[in-house]
Amino acid sequence: MGRIRAILIAGPTASGKSAVALTLAQRTGGVVVNADSMQVYRDLRILTARPTPTDEAAAEHRLYGHVDGAENYSVGRWLDDFRALMDELEAARRLAIVVGGTGMYFKAATQGLSDIPRTPEAVRARVRAEAEGVASAELHARLAARDPQTAARLRPTDPQRVLRALEVLEATGRPLAAFQGARAAPILPEGSWRGFFLAPERDVVRAAIDGRFLAMIAAGALEEVAKLAMRKLDPALPIMRAHGAPALMAHLRGEMSLDEAIARGQGDTRAYAKRQFTFARHQLPDLRWLAPEDAGAEVARDLD
Repeated sequence: MGRIRAILIAGPTASGKSAVALTLAQRTGGVVVNADSMQVYRDLRILTARPTPTDEAAAEHRLYGHVDGAENYSVGRWLDDFRALMDELEAARRLAIVVGGTGMYFKAATQGLSDIPRTPEAVRARVRAEAEGVASAELHARLAARDPQTAARLRPTDPQRVLRALEVLEATGRPLAAFQGARAAPILPEGSWRGFFLAPERDVVRAAIDGRFLAMIAAGALEEVAKLAMRKLDPALPIMRAHGAPALMAHLRGEMSLDEAIARGQGDTRAYAKRQFTFARHQLPDLRWLAPEDAGAEVARDLD
């Protein structure tokens, strides 16, 4: 494998990434490494489609389910965990097979992350307390009044990133955009990795998403969400916005039928898949696009 330290396998949700990664890990003796921002959490194994215990027994898996839902895990924290893991695998001369649907994780690993100062916990707690109970649109309006450039790039329905921008303002007195230009050196520099994006036909991935969501419900996803809801966590936390979780919680509160919640969860996930395609096309230009059915053979051939 020469200088190749990692194989990256990205793609939209329900495109078969995990199966390709598992097969490759078994073939090479490599380690499957999670690059999905929801699969880091231990609370929702079923709803976030984490690898099954059987899959985990078939090959070593890392960075899955190691974070409690009450934590605000971020791309910066993932990079810290990933850097330590890559050092460990490099010492053992093992291949990392990095798989997931969070494009920002792949971008940060291969292009570096903007050098944004860490927010002191006291500042973060104060911003979160002030935002509690405030609608996402209002938080976005507050950001737009102080940092219009960053606000223009963020969706009003993404309170987590809006809060992060507000935290940076409070901690540094400078807008988030002021830090965007400077990037730390990437963990995976050019030449140390090869990357692929699994790109099924749009109608195929939409059907796969809908079918998988129904399978998740049958496997106990609703019960999983009920246990999470009982924890009464801050609704702005990432785990509370896992695809399907808000709709299923609304159903548990009696605000919609189960059929309506399922349809909402399926629709939200299909919209996310569309954004995954868009992000990869514009932000991950060095990934090679493959049809999922060809991925296993093509990736293996590339390693030979």
